[in-house]
Amino acid sequence: MRILFFIFFSFVSLFADGHIFVYHRFDDDRYPSANTTTQQLISQFEYLKQHNYKVVPLKKFIEKIDKKESIPNNWVALTIDDAYKSFYTNGLKIFKKYNYPFSLYVYVEATRRHFGDFMRFEEIKEASKYGEIGLHSYSHPRLQQLTQEQIIKDTKKAYDIFVKNTNIIPKSYAYPYGEYDKKVQNVLKKYFDFDFILNQNSGSINSKTDKYDIPRIALVGKVDIKKKLKYKTLDAIWIKPQNFPKDNILKSIYVKVDKKYKRLQLYITGYGWRWVKVKNGEVKVDLNLHLKRARTRLILGVDTYFISNKIINKL
Repeated sequence: MRILFFIFFSFVSLFADGHIFVYHRFDDDRYPSANTTTQQLISQFEYLKQHNYKVVPLKKFIEKIDKKESIPNNWVALTIDDAYKSFYTNGLKIFKKYNYPFSLYVYVEATRRHFGDFMRFEEIKEASKYGEIGLHSYSHPRLQQLTQEQIIKDTKKAYDIFVKNTNIIPKSYAYPYGEYDKKVQNVLKKYFDFDFILNQNSGSINSKTDKYDIPRIALVGKVDIKKKLKYKTLDAIWIKPQNFPKDNILKSIYVKVDKKYKRLQLYITGYGWRWVKVKNGEVKVDLNLHLKRARTRLILGVDTYFISNKIINKL
């Protein structure tokens, strides 16, 4: 019995994956694709509570990654992007009721200039009593379209204005639109002292996760949190493509995975799923597909939920 328990425990630990979710608006039916009703939020929180999930601060995930320790598969972290007013007026009280920590990412220009839909600095300071606060840029640009100097300027402006108005030192950053590339990632890592950076790719978190490329699953619109909690990370190295092709033609993909796989499923926005062969740990597929969307998601998976994914954006 002890041997069976050890084998089972080792298996669970090896494949343990935590999950990070992202919200935007609350009870704001003007924007259904970015909205979560308070009833949906309560239902999701009840599911987490009743199924023994532990909602922890994001920094606990980072501590595990830094130590290369396995992340418990019942760990969940909750994030909110943009700092919309509806979080303060409709969502925050529910987070407080369940005593669930969160990380709020601030679109600084919208707060500074008092855009109507966004929280004020005083409200952000009040929210900081219950959760962590990070940056979501100054002007919410598409960072891939900026030069290195422009990325630095926007981020420094966000940082300086935010600290001046809140006395809070932001230790993390969320890419605007969830969009980035290696250039963007390297600039933010080199010039700013962020402990971690978040994207918006579906996936889970484990000890191998790059803490400057952390996936989050959107809980907006009509979603089933039970299904979202099924996501597991397929270890994969994307070699091609790295960027959106200039001629809109995706000529091929090249990804390295574990040699134990013989075939995997490939998803491309606008084309759906297809089976692809794996040879000696390499997925090499000639495609020559005309990409239909300026934002294209590529997913490689054992199934729909055990995946690695990459988003490429037309500049």
